[in-house]
Amino acid sequence: MNKNTIVLILAIIGGIVVAGWVLRLTLSLLGPLIVIGLGVVIYLALTGNKRIGGGK
Repeated sequence: MNKNTIVLILAIIGGIVVAGWVLRLTLSLLGPLIVIGLGVVIYLALTGNKRIGGGK
């Protein structure tokens, strides 16, 4: 194995590790993001769905 192959293997392993951390962070934040999204939807529904800045 030459140097490029070793670097490639380490880069793939590092990418898998980073993807795992991103997936774990996303799943841990998914609950609060859904709650915030539902709150925004309910707020827009109760306020008549007026756009910020006013419409034309």
